[in-house]
Amino acid sequence: MMAFCRLEISLFILIMGLGLVHVSRAQDSPQDYLDAHNTARAEVGVDALIWNDKLAAYAQNYADQRVEDCTLMHSGGPYGENLAGSSGSLSGTGAVNLWVGEKQYYDYSTNSCSDGQVCGHYTQVVWRNSLRVGCATVQCNNGGTFVICNYDPAGNVVGELPY
Repeated sequence: MMAFCRLEISLFILIMGLGLVHVSRAQDSPQDYLDAHNTARAEVGVDALIWNDKLAAYAQNYADQRVEDCTLMHSGGPYGENLAGSSGSLSGTGAVNLWVGEKQYYDYSTNSCSDGQVCGHYTQVVWRNSLRVGCATVQCNNGGTFVICNYDPAGNVVGELPY
């Protein structure tokens, strides 16, 4: 199995390539993030995540550090982490939907991604042992958007199935 936890595709480039530059910023409340995550989790029979203010504060602190450049670089912290970015507006719900969209590349029977594809963001969203989530979204100085969600406990443990 691939070590999903450190895999990162450039969703920034993906979004730029698709031209997705306008999504409502009104979809960044804790409940919006939870609804997007928990819909995907319910589809695979995994318990709902709960919002955690400590994780949200961690995410916000790191997002604030990315305001200058909007670079999709992991924080290196103790939590599971998904990142997304855009050259324009991207809501938190839009980011979660991008991660969940990787489901099509995940093969449960082999616990791996399709060749040449990434699915580790999806598996983190639905990781059964992750119980808490906190997220943040910032508008970057370059006009882009940076979205981060942190998960506790972290998912994507090598050799384990997500659900």
